[in-house]
Amino acid sequence: MGKFVITTRANGEFQFNLKAGNGQTILASEGYTTKAACLNGIESVKKNSQDDSKFDKKESSNGKPYFNLKATNGQIIGSSEMYESVAARDNGIASVKTNAPGATTDDQA
Repeated sequence: MGKFVITTRANGEFQFNLKAGNGQTILASEGYTTKAACLNGIESVKKNSQDDSKFDKKESSNGKPYFNLKATNGQIIGSSEMYESVAARDNGIASVKTNAPGATTDDQA
């Protein structure tokens, strides 16, 4: 089962990573100024991860596929790592869809 891990950045902002059952990070958030906003971001991932249209499939400038998960308002709430192939990216999206809804929250901040 997946889990959201909340940590504090060096600049004092909060962030979360969604980790798969194997411990691999499958989605990383932006920085949040408050823990409450970070927790709202997690709830947004849980909700929006079930809507295929919220996954924005991209390619980096060096040709590596990745994706962003967007909220209803179009704001990016999480980004993936860079993948070696489109198939691996699509597997990452499937992993977010599987892991996010029932993920627990591990507050390490």
